[in-house]
Amino acid sequence: MLQLRPNCECCDKDLPPGSREAMICSFECTFCTQCASEVLDGQCPNCTGELVRRPVRPAAKLGKFPASTERVSKPDGCAPIKAA
Repeated sequence: MLQLRPNCECCDKDLPPGSREAMICSFECTFCTQCASEVLDGQCPNCTGELVRRPVRPAAKLGKFPASTERVSKPDGCAPIKAA
C-alpha cells in the first residue's frame, strides 16, 4: 500500500491524499506536478526513477488505510539531475 506522503519534497507544498497534483517514483518519493515538470524534468532526484501521477486513495478507505503524516523535504529544495 502506498504511503501517500503529505507534501512535495522540493517546495513542501501540501499534497493531500486526494490530490491529483502528486507525483511519485517507485520508491514513493513525492513531488508536486510543478516541481516534477519544471525543476526535475520528470526524474526523481533521489533515485533517478521516473515520476508518475500518484493514484488517489478513495476517501472511504482513508479511515482504515490512512495516508502518511510524515513530511519529507529537502532543506535547500531540489535541483535537476545533472547529465553525466
